[in-house]
Amino acid sequence: MSRGDDAKLLAEIDALLKAGEPIRLDFGRGERLHIDRPLPFLFVQVGRAKHPAARDVVSSNSSYLLVGSVPRAKAIVELVAASMTERFGAFVLLDIGELERDRLASDADYLPPFEMTISATTDTGGQAARSVFTAATEKVHAKFRTPKIAQPSITDDPAAKLARALPKLPALTVRFAPIYRVPESDAVYPQLLEQLVANIVDAGLQAAAAFAEATKSLAISTHRALGRKAFIDAVSRADRAIDDVAQSFDFLLAVTPINARDAWEQFKVAGFERAPRLLYRPLTVETDLQKKRLFSVALDHFEDPVLTALYREKQQELDLQLSLLAARETPRFVELGRALYGRVEPSLLKAATDILDGTKSERGKSQPPGEDADFAFVERKAQSMISGYASDYDGFSASIELRDDLPAGLMVSGGRLLISRNTTMAKTRVEALLSHEVGVHLLTYFNGSAQGLRLFRSGLAGYEGVQEGLAVLAEYLVGGMTLGRLRLIAARVVACASMLEGASFVDCYRQVRAFGLAESSAFNLVIRVYRGGGLAKDAIYLRGLLEILSHLRAGGALGPFWMGKIAASHFSIIQELSTRGLLRAPRLIPAFMSHPEAEARLCKAAVGMTPIEMITT
Repeated sequence: MSRGDDAKLLAEIDALLKAGEPIRLDFGRGERLHIDRPLPFLFVQVGRAKHPAARDVVSSNSSYLLVGSVPRAKAIVELVAASMTERFGAFVLLDIGELERDRLASDADYLPPFEMTISATTDTGGQAARSVFTAATEKVHAKFRTPKIAQPSITDDPAAKLARALPKLPALTVRFAPIYRVPESDAVYPQLLEQLVANIVDAGLQAAAAFAEATKSLAISTHRALGRKAFIDAVSRADRAIDDVAQSFDFLLAVTPINARDAWEQFKVAGFERAPRLLYRPLTVETDLQKKRLFSVALDHFEDPVLTALYREKQQELDLQLSLLAARETPRFVELGRALYGRVEPSLLKAATDILDGTKSERGKSQPPGEDADFAFVERKAQSMISGYASDYDGFSASIELRDDLPAGLMVSGGRLLISRNTTMAKTRVEALLSHEVGVHLLTYFNGSAQGLRLFRSGLAGYEGVQEGLAVLAEYLVGGMTLGRLRLIAARVVACASMLEGASFVDCYRQVRAFGLAESSAFNLVIRVYRGGGLAKDAIYLRGLLEILSHLRAGGALGPFWMGKIAASHFSIIQELSTRGLLRAPRLIPAFMSHPEAEARLCKAAVGMTPIEMITT
């Protein structure tokens, strides 16, 4: 680029800075200035060498510059620094790069430390940034290799060329060894690269926050608030592509038998001694084609390690679901299901047996007789609840479908509530069940749709456990957690464990009947567990409930869970994305949270309660 071109570039940057608008300006050969909002810092990588870790670290930030030479970097940084210093009163440059090789690597039986150099200007803000960055990196082990940190002065640091070219500017210069490279090869260790980048990004944000605090240039609640407040087009494209795959099939419908009533008749005629033949819908998805599409989605240009990790997890979950559909009604289905939903861990099985044993003496006590509700009654009540949510948010566009091809009960598929025409239940259970299906499953679908990324409506990987835990909690909050319902949830866990251990359909049915379930109820439970060839999904209801009770007991809030379909393991990530402004507050709060007894019941849960103590009727 000629001097004239440089002058035009600098004039354009100056105009953009004065306008105060977000900047994303590409100016050739991988060079870019990105500022998603005014901030008192700029991360910079100088040079055109192939240093993917340094480039990923820098470009993961909300304010960064990728540039080919020190002179051009100096000119651009001067413009940015002048603009931001005028706004904040202070500004710091964070120059990130890689050393040429991993000099401490060896073939020893132990993993040696890796080199890192950190130099900083002598001003208060620069020293605060250096101190915090050093402390943050020393706490982290990159795959069991710890950094060996040298802290030369700016004058003695050969990497600090840009800092020396800007002597009046606070600066931090960091160089680290390329430990992600395979020795004597052009190959890389991808997982190590990802971890190294995430660690240094976090340390860099902590350093920027320390500078802001030392100079009183910006007040923030956490260093994570300095992260990106907008996602780039690459994220939106990947989000749409992955959602297209997710919407190409309905996993639960595909593994749900369509002949449940006939299967029940077969089972009775056989004297409950022979498993019935279960029939399924023909698959409407080409699993191999969708897998090809799924893994053609590029996740390496997100410029955001947190979002990259979320979408990679979702890719892996969708891959498992597609593998399960391809293996439907084969012996492989059980093991693939175990990989998706996990085993029934001993602590969960104990919790289930504790519920069954602890309520054994109560199971014969019947509730006062009451009226039954048929599918039409449930449909009217569901429509009323949906209309209430739609009046508060016009994006809540749920629909109801009456189905003849489903077992008795309700289920949610995307934005649809499916009601089996075989459904009959006590009227006293209707509000609780609709709070479960509409108040949690549909509400989080439409709240997730409002987030701007479809991932939050289709669900982060592993979200189902927390979803079902919240849904069971909803039943309790409206006073609908009955003894029978809790025993059913516990019996599902025991049945899943037996199925995974190789028990037959008939043996599992006998085991469940021994818990006191009626013949038809026991059959409906077992058919759910053996659908598709054996699916341990139903263990997640109690597992999720226990996770939610633990979360409440630890002082956790429920609010973030209403933003979309998320897992307990993502709670801190959701808080970070909210702090960064990437997620909006939920458009709707569940109606059951306003139930007259909900607050008192939540207080009991926060103090600490067992599932048995949740029985309200």
